[in-house]
Amino acid sequence: MRSRASSSRSSAPAVLPSASRRLPSSRAFCSGGVHPARVATRQTAAKSRPTLSVGFCVVRMAAGGSIAVRASQGSHIPLRAHSIVLPKKNNRSPAWPGRADSRLGTRFFCLPLAGVLALAPLGQAEEATPAPRPRILLVEDMSALREFEVDAAKVAEMVSEGLKRLTGRPSEAAAWLSLISPADTVGIKVNSVPGPIGGTRKPVVDAVVRGLLEARLPPDRIIIWDQSLASLRAAGFGGLAKRHGVRLAGSRDAGWDESVIYESSIVGTLVAGDLGFERDGENASRKSHLSRLLTGELTHIISICPLLNHNQAGVSGHLVGLVDGSMDNSRRFSADASILSVAVPEILAIEDAKQRRHLGDRLVLNITDALFCQYLGQSKCLLHYTVGLGQLRFSTDPVALDVFSIEELKRQRERFEVDYSPPDSALYKNAALIQLGESNPARREVVEIVR
Repeated sequence: MRSRASSSRSSAPAVLPSASRRLPSSRAFCSGGVHPARVATRQTAAKSRPTLSVGFCVVRMAAGGSIAVRASQGSHIPLRAHSIVLPKKNNRSPAWPGRADSRLGTRFFCLPLAGVLALAPLGQAEEATPAPRPRILLVEDMSALREFEVDAAKVAEMVSEGLKRLTGRPSEAAAWLSLISPADTVGIKVNSVPGPIGGTRKPVVDAVVRGLLEARLPPDRIIIWDQSLASLRAAGFGGLAKRHGVRLAGSRDAGWDESVIYESSIVGTLVAGDLGFERDGENASRKSHLSRLLTGELTHIISICPLLNHNQAGVSGHLVGLVDGSMDNSRRFSADASILSVAVPEILAIEDAKQRRHLGDRLVLNITDALFCQYLGQSKCLLHYTVGLGQLRFSTDPVALDVFSIEELKRQRERFEVDYSPPDSALYKNAALIQLGESNPARREVVEIVR
């Protein structure tokens, strides 16, 4: 076994610079699921924020921040002037983000249709100390592959080693307990739509469930979930859940929370299962709702997604997958890269009454299932566009992990001389600006363990 560390990988695409983040990359939470550093940052920000009475404003993000600090970031940083980042390849007008409604009330955003408008900073704030570099722990074992099947025992060893190395704990149980506690209700988010071969692979999920059970989490507090129960069962997760006595849940089947809304000017067509769908009605809506599974039950989320391309976002990764699996009427965001690059970060930043993000703050661990890499196809399993890598990638930073995946997909397309490249999505830089993670490859640390 050999191990090596590097701050970035070769053959990286154009760097996505990021703003100074004010939160550490640590995902440790104190009692009640509140991030202690985030609480301290909010208290400091509240004292330094200038007193303003603003009903409507257009702001810029030149200094780093969100497109609407009050909405997307609550009180994470003082109110400042910022600007939105748009994709380089943009054949349509940028999206008009609307408002994100939560139990805190309604917050509004505004974005110009042609270009970026800016105002001078509304207040001065002290520059925060740069956050530590996010770590990506890559475990590789090519002997775990059996054509398009995998060796479950070796995958379990890879999961155990990755967790221990990432957290610095001596045992797998201790590693899990550094991320969650037995009192938590943990949701394991998978991508079941591409099926058992192209989607999240069952042996990876099986190893995670076993680890959580060994860490003494009650089986009824472990939930394997995706958007629908039907796709989960079709991918074989029903049998896995039954074997371990854990739960299986679909966000659509759990119902939608009418009090947590993301509204924009982008009109979507409701389908069966969406809130407000009427079989003989018009079914046009500008609203999306978060599932009650997320707003009323899960306290922590573990995201496990395959290494699979996305035609608009670059990768069907942790950010896009979490939003797509959590909201109704989400198809309207995938029409254009500029729409997706704004909607996904803002949805991940919607907060509850305690100023905790429903999605972003509950995401404690991300695992990219890179046992196989599918560089074309998006939600379809296409084996002739698939290559075996024998890798699992672990990080507490979903943005860094998704950018890392985009680089790998690009390398594989270049290797096989595939004449295709997805749009240069600004999604990941926008996510970094509202403190969801680090999008700059130069600021990450990659540790590779080859077995």
